[in-house]
Amino acid sequence: MSSQVKTIRYDNPQMSNDTGNSPWKNAWQRLLKNKIAVAGGLLIILMIVASLLGPVVIKALTGYTYDYIPSDKSLIRAMPPDWHHWMGTDDLGRDMMARVLYGGRISLMVGLVATLISLVIGVTYGAIAGYFGGKTDNIMMRAVDVLYSLPYIILVVILLALFNRSLLLLFVALGAISWLTMARIVRGQVLAIKNQEFIEAARALGLPSSTIIFRHIVPNILGPVIVYATLTVPTVMLEEAFLSFLGLGVQAPLSSWGVLAADGAQKMVIWPWLLIFAVAALSLTLFSLNAVGDGLRDAFDPQNAA
Repeated sequence: MSSQVKTIRYDNPQMSNDTGNSPWKNAWQRLLKNKIAVAGGLLIILMIVASLLGPVVIKALTGYTYDYIPSDKSLIRAMPPDWHHWMGTDDLGRDMMARVLYGGRISLMVGLVATLISLVIGVTYGAIAGYFGGKTDNIMMRAVDVLYSLPYIILVVILLALFNRSLLLLFVALGAISWLTMARIVRGQVLAIKNQEFIEAARALGLPSSTIIFRHIVPNILGPVIVYATLTVPTVMLEEAFLSFLGLGVQAPLSSWGVLAADGAQKMVIWPWLLIFAVAALSLTLFSLNAVGDGLRDAFDPQNAA
């Protein structure tokens, strides 16, 4: 990953053939030319809107919620899709469409929040290590190497097994093990620009190191950071799905795509619709996120400038 990202300089007009445009505007124009990335972005927006508004609309129109179990015992059974339940019902008679859309809220929230946590830790850690260099850099990056050698998903399992398995802990646990690669990427980018003229000028003005790092260096490496963050979201979502298969993910009565896929996999031979719709939603979202991430990587690459 680190070999695929490039440093973007705000003050370097040679990053584009059109010196009248900023690098950000040129990157945006290149992104819009990537039809797959644009389609992926639109699908992500559609999925977010459906996850946020879908359960509300379903409840208003039908009264079904993700945890609603019919009072009529004859309806407490799995039923295939029909006009009343477009995605069928599960073995407790709960509407699968409401559960899939509500599960999208949890899965997307896990991906976004955990990625945000990894960004805060990784960018801060990598920027400090790269800027100060020397012994500070060696000690900090050796610590990263040690953590890399550990089976990180096992660390998450241990955390969730030892402490109360809350949704907040799941966010923190996934975010806390996703920052290592980000720290390495940021460190490499900082090493590449920390001796540039505009950084030397900031030092000559007597600005404190914290100001130089977070006001002058970090804004100039946002391109690679955004690209990797976009690719981190689907990774975290897959990790949450894996944990749900182990019974360590989102706890009942809440649902996520990982939880629904785990439940559906156990009953797919008898009731295949329990698995199909949840996996389709998860797969489509992951594909869209990866498409956007690849598109951003190409858009921020100055070699792709026309």
